[in-house]
Amino acid sequence: VWIFGYGSLVWRPGFEFTSRKVGFIRGYSRRFWQGDTFHRGSEKMPGRVVTLLEDCGACTWGVAYEVRGEQVAASLQYLNVREAVLGGYDTKFVEFHPQEKDAEEPILALVYIATPQNPSYLGPASEEDIAAQIIVSSGCAGHNIEYLLRLADFMRYFCPQAEDKHLFSIEEALISILPCLYYTEEPLEET
Repeated sequence: VWIFGYGSLVWRPGFEFTSRKVGFIRGYSRRFWQGDTFHRGSEKMPGRVVTLLEDCGACTWGVAYEVRGEQVAASLQYLNVREAVLGGYDTKFVEFHPQEKDAEEPILALVYIATPQNPSYLGPASEEDIAAQIIVSSGCAGHNIEYLLRLADFMRYFCPQAEDKHLFSIEEALISILPCLYYTEEPLEET
């Protein structure tokens, strides 16, 4: 079984796997429209995490993990709690296209998608409003800022050819609100 991750799964799958491939799925856009009251937020201050929105001309980059044998049941049980029970995500099979140049046919992969019908769904907001919500949210897996920055770093380093205007606009909005996070001058050396 292959499992496609497009949010925190790209850097922290949390389950054992046999192999992993960077690549994309077509027909979906990644959006910070799902609320999170456990991993990256709380009941009082829900965080914002990503889900997929059907979008004919778009593609979403991420990582597909191959799980085999005993890994299958363990990974699906873990993801059912992490994504479905706690996160409000449903499952679907999609065609995953590996980044590798010698890749053959697309791979059928399981993906978790939060829909507007789940109680944690927040829906659209401006990039500035999403960034402001991310700044004040933290949950048991860490601060919501870390989630945004790790996802942006993944895209920048593993998929430099891909565009994700929504993700990078939110990162930009966050930087404009908290410029001290991105102080780039070299630190002074001790003498």
